[in-house]
Amino acid sequence: MDQELVRAATRTARLHARGREHSMAAAARTDDGRIVTGLNVHHFTGGPCAELVVIGTAAAQGARSLRTVVAVGDGGRGVVPPCGRCRQVLLDYYPDVEVIVGEGTALRAVPVAELLPCSYNPPCQPAS
Repeated sequence: MDQELVRAATRTARLHARGREHSMAAAARTDDGRIVTGLNVHHFTGGPCAELVVIGTAAAQGARSLRTVVAVGDGGRGVVPPCGRCRQVLLDYYPDVEVIVGEGTALRAVPVAELLPCSYNPPCQPAS
């Protein structure tokens, strides 16, 4: 489990989250080992989650793939699992990415497919 990644997201949330506008931070490890961070953008019209911001930031920095991603809430909330939309986007863009989930010392990295076993694209096939 990538403790350095959790620390990077925690540090970003602690230093840069500003209440309602930015309440979640995310960090991702790229295929070449770099760590990229980002904050959510909350707005009454909607806005991207921290995981989606990290995907765009990583792409803007030339990353071709992500190995691991984690989201952390401000105010010491700790690791927060991705919402359904983020699970789907992560699975679509990076089907092999692992997502750090859990609480406290029980953190673990799991394949994103485990978090979204019946993804939208391709749709789940009924059991025969």
